[in-house]
Amino acid sequence: MGDSAPDTGPRPEPDIDDTVPQSARIWNYWLGGKDNYPVDRAAGDQFVAAYPQIVDIARHSRAFLSRAVRYLAGPVGIRQFLDIGTGLPTVDNTHEVAQRVAPESRIVYVDSDPLVLSHARALLTSRPEGATSYVDADLRDPARILAEAGRTLDLSEPVGLMLLNILGHVADYDEARAVVRHLMGALPTGSHLVIADGTDVVTGEAFRSAIEMWNQASDAPYHLRTPELIAGFFEDVEILEPGVVPVSRWRAEAGPFGEPDEVDEFCAVGVKRS
Repeated sequence: MGDSAPDTGPRPEPDIDDTVPQSARIWNYWLGGKDNYPVDRAAGDQFVAAYPQIVDIARHSRAFLSRAVRYLAGPVGIRQFLDIGTGLPTVDNTHEVAQRVAPESRIVYVDSDPLVLSHARALLTSRPEGATSYVDADLRDPARILAEAGRTLDLSEPVGLMLLNILGHVADYDEARAVVRHLMGALPTGSHLVIADGTDVVTGEAFRSAIEMWNQASDAPYHLRTPELIAGFFEDVEILEPGVVPVSRWRAEAGPFGEPDEVDEFCAVGVKRS
């Protein structure tokens, strides 16, 4: 493993309750991962029965992450990534995509779930030319995130800030915007902002009803936002083409039957010009 942030001492193993479904494990299940339990699979299947499109959303979301990171690490030349709301490791994690393009890339993962961090430390190992590190912090504490990330990243150089499926967990929109503003305000010109979150513009009431069911049972309630509200996170950040679009449509190649179907998760990538 490459160098990383200084260790702060032994970490106790998290208490894992395999009798209660957990959102990160359910998402892992939808992506075909193995870090889940029967209770998570049962809850995931229940959600799929109510809203089958969630599996497509999960998979298109992961594919968008891969395309966005390849773009930033490739043509843009970003060599540092701050990925907040990591989730459980699965296929094509941020550091794997970035380091395939540029092995020297440095990545900081941030999550507040001890189970996620335990799995991340075990499975998300850097190539020797680069570095990965892990911060135990809540999105609502951007000052702590930046202070800890600065141990691994040079915050005077451009950073790719990844906020995928995390801002919807902040109920108050103005609070969520303030968090993004704080994070981007600390990053230099040339940094890029990558956001994706759930909407209800494609399937409407079907997704709203499924999310309501999720929120009644979940440890992490989620709040859908319109594409216009997602665009509002890009304050003082120039949104790049093709704008705010479904994750399935962001710079995706058309297949033999045309463009991929739209899904109810919208995204955008932007650059901080000054």
